[in-house]
Amino acid sequence: MLDENPQEVTVRPMPTLLNARFRLHGAAVLALLTVLGCNKSNAGASGSQPSGSAAAAPAEKVVKLAFVTNNASEFWKIAAAGVRKYEKESKVQVDIKMPSNGTTEEQNQILENLASQGYDGIAVSAIAPNDQVPVLDRVAAKTKLITFDSDAPKSKRLLYIGTNNYEAGKALGGEIVKLLPSGGKMAVFVGTLSADNAQQRLKGIEDVIKDHKIEIVDKREDNTDRAKARSNVEDIINAHSDLKLVAGLWSYNGPAIAAAIEALGKKGKVQGAVFDEEEGSLNAIANDLVSCTVVQKPFQFGYLSSKWLHELATQGDAAQKRIPESKSIDTGVDVISKANVADFRAKLAEMKK
Repeated sequence: MLDENPQEVTVRPMPTLLNARFRLHGAAVLALLTVLGCNKSNAGASGSQPSGSAAAAPAEKVVKLAFVTNNASEFWKIAAAGVRKYEKESKVQVDIKMPSNGTTEEQNQILENLASQGYDGIAVSAIAPNDQVPVLDRVAAKTKLITFDSDAPKSKRLLYIGTNNYEAGKALGGEIVKLLPSGGKMAVFVGTLSADNAQQRLKGIEDVIKDHKIEIVDKREDNTDRAKARSNVEDIINAHSDLKLVAGLWSYNGPAIAAAIEALGKKGKVQGAVFDEEEGSLNAIANDLVSCTVVQKPFQFGYLSSKWLHELATQGDAAQKRIPESKSIDTGVDVISKANVADFRAKLAEMKK
């Protein structure tokens, strides 16, 4: 006999069945969530994350570094090779900037632009160190600033890497004394005498030759104008018939001196003593147009500057504590003459690779 109340038959059993189903489904969902939670926990422990996950670690910050020369001469290609070598070793990029006109204003603009673009480290060969102190200090307030080749010791740069230019000048002065054992007149040529490297090189030369009856009769600047660099030499040789030697303080002055001596027919009559390893200078030594050159180590400028910039930018105080007390690293010089120019060129070719 059926229950007289139909709801007792049809409605009552249904809630009981539904409750059972809800309990079953709830248990299944709870189990599923537990498994997912365990998987998530395990994923976090192993350090792996699904591609595109919101919890993925942020990308590592790209370090921005720059190497700023004082002009665009051939000399800096060797330094660039040093930069590229460090780039390959460390997997970091270093942007090389070369002021095409070699002016202080142009270099200042490059420095200001880099600093405003958030560069983490900048290395620069200062064109006019004393005049550029305000600009260099503004840059140093925004990034890690070091100098190479031409220092700016009055600025807030952290480190200088390159030649002790006074000692390099003394080295060339010693060669000049050998070339003029009886004394004589000489002239000096450079881009600008306001540059620290030019001042120090000239001071080194002057200190060595002063007791050897050698007189500097003229000093000419060319402001990195290559045509003027040559015409300056021609003008001085023509103005002083008894001139014995001409000295070039910057890299491109060597080829300019060689061209002027050859054009004026003064080979063997006026000697040349120069700096750096431009191809034109090395050719001139091989062809007896220039007697010697004191070479720096620009490859080391590029390599060491890149290395220090990278470490200062990524290691902070730990790297700064390793800076020498003198705040300078001397890369040294070599003297190249006809006796060793062939061997030097072979080594140079290998470095450029």
